[in-house]
Amino acid sequence: MPLVTFEAALERVREGRVPHLLLGNGFSRACREDIFAYTALFDRADFNQLSPLARQSFDLLGTTDFEVVMRALRDAARLLTIYGPENLEIAAQLQRDADGLREVLVHAIADNHPGYPGEIEGERYAACRRFLARFDNIYTLNYDLLLYWAVMQAELPPPVHSDDGFRTPEEGQEEYVTWEPGRHAQNIHYLHGALHIFDAGIEVKKYTWTNTGVRLIDQIRAALNDGLYPIFVAEGETAQKFERIRHSDFLSKAYRSFQEIGNALFVYGHAMAPNDDHIIRLIGRGRVKQLFVGIYGDENTENNQLVRRKVETLQGMRPARRPLEATYFDAASANVWG
Repeated sequence: MPLVTFEAALERVREGRVPHLLLGNGFSRACREDIFAYTALFDRADFNQLSPLARQSFDLLGTTDFEVVMRALRDAARLLTIYGPENLEIAAQLQRDADGLREVLVHAIADNHPGYPGEIEGERYAACRRFLARFDNIYTLNYDLLLYWAVMQAELPPPVHSDDGFRTPEEGQEEYVTWEPGRHAQNIHYLHGALHIFDAGIEVKKYTWTNTGVRLIDQIRAALNDGLYPIFVAEGETAQKFERIRHSDFLSKAYRSFQEIGNALFVYGHAMAPNDDHIIRLIGRGRVKQLFVGIYGDENTENNQLVRRKVETLQGMRPARRPLEATYFDAASANVWG
């Protein structure tokens, strides 16, 4: 069955319903493929603080996907405890490299991120806002600043309802804003954290340009250089990602919000990969009635067929009285960045 266009998919949403949106890395790649593609991040990454074997692991596994390698290293470390208990130091090194790759990935994204919002043309933001304005709750699995920048371009039409839950601290204006759960109708959720959001122990902080006049990405880079790391879920394996989510109030609230949505959900820029099953399976277990999945390119490619099989698995999780209706749309037709 041929793919429908994005506009045709919107017309299929049941009358009176406003759909929700789940964004994957394809959202960022559609804006700047040269920065946010896996290969681009890998090429710019600095592996010098890790063992040489960590970098070689990518070549051996034939991938540039950090999460694939992190998962492989952690699996190998666990297996060594039974296959080679006399080699526990090697197992420890595998684990250290897996943990280190997470930090390498954070730095790679931050160091090569566009420096300020003006590096992206206004016409592209306007196109993105036209796309985002179609949705109610917006959930993202991305760590970068592009979604934040797009919703902050308030001078550009159309208006986009956006509330990420952050407010000026009760004690008055600071260089940052703090997350205030439960006191507002938050509709933007960072399911895996983001570069500009930090856990400060007693509060969750978000760096802003408004309160400091310092470029946001420069604030993030300075924090990283000082040894501070953002809320950032990149564990490689879905069970470990879920464990990290459970131990963060900020992430847990986003997870529960996604779990509770109903009606229609659009998925854009996500390949339904197994390392995000802790999120994707919520669609099958939840209350969403209509699922619209963006497909890039030829729908018959192996990757796109894997997406279809994943959707069929989600449909199979539903009882007959609560079916999950699935529609596939041409992701390019959404013209997310113009």
